Amino acid sequence: MRPSVLAGIDGSACAAAAADWAAREAALRGVALRLLQVAPRLSGTTVPGPALERLQRMGAQLVRRTAEDLAARHPDLEVTGEQADEPPVAALLGAARDAGLLVVGTRGTGGFRDLAVGSVALRMAAATPCPVVLVPPPAGAFADGSSATRGTGLIVLGFDAHRPAGEAADFAFAAADARTASLRVVQAWALPAESVSPRTYVVTEEDRATWEDQEVLRLSDALRPWQEKYPRVAVATDLMLLHAAEALLNASRNADLLVVGRRTDPGAAEGRLGPVAHAVLHHARRPVAVVPHGA
Repeated sequence: MRPSVLAGIDGSACAAAAADWAAREAALRGVALRLLQVAPRLSGTTVPGPALERLQRMGAQLVRRTAEDLAARHPDLEVTGEQADEPPVAALLGAARDAGLLVVGTRGTGGFRDLAVGSVALRMAAATPCPVVLVPPPAGAFADGSSATRGTGLIVLGFDAHRPAGEAADFAFAAADARTASLRVVQAWALPAESVSPRTYVVTEEDRATWEDQEVLRLSDALRPWQEKYPRVAVATDLMLLHAAEALLNASRNADLLVVGRRTDPGAAEGRLGPVAHAVLHHARRPVAVVPHGA
């Protein structure tokens, strides 16, 4: 049996958008959708019994309503739901061990209004053993009227031909293939060290063009295995002389999904996000997939 898609819900608008995104993804993959209701930790050392029972009833109602709504909109999708007894981070990390994909909203019911990404979402992006998709606020939440769920037929992949992350590339190509979407592969680059010298104050156009041609060729060579594996995917490459986070944010403004990698460190007890992924999550207005990969 193929691993299910797991969605964390807590009653927030972001979590509802995440559950909707997860349902469509599970239907595309032909796998079951598993809903896990999590609640923020309450203040105080003990919670009165009646209050705890009321929270549990409300959580059960949320799970039931969400499952019924998604099943009605996706008749062929198997939807199951359950409540978590543990704190949100521990519950989601534990459940994600058996999942093929975790989907959460960028922020939940806790925190303050203008927080871009909540602590739980950041922890999931940094430590979840499977790929995780973080879904921003639903349509209408942005001043410019943009929607995080409106389909555009474009997937964007952040890629580094010098250190290719195969897991992230596989995820992005498979996502584009399943959606019959085009794939835009973005690589940020910088002028090489030899362009800076005490005797050289200006980089000539000829030198810049030579270095850029070399990067384009290296990128093309690095992508060849995935283009052969996914021949139906239309791929465009974009080499940008920008900071990586800025390049990815610019390229993904109208994308259905932005895919970035997260390097895992087997020797570290706690997961962490690199600076590029961290910046992207705090500023992206589209769903972002963070895919763990080896060094």
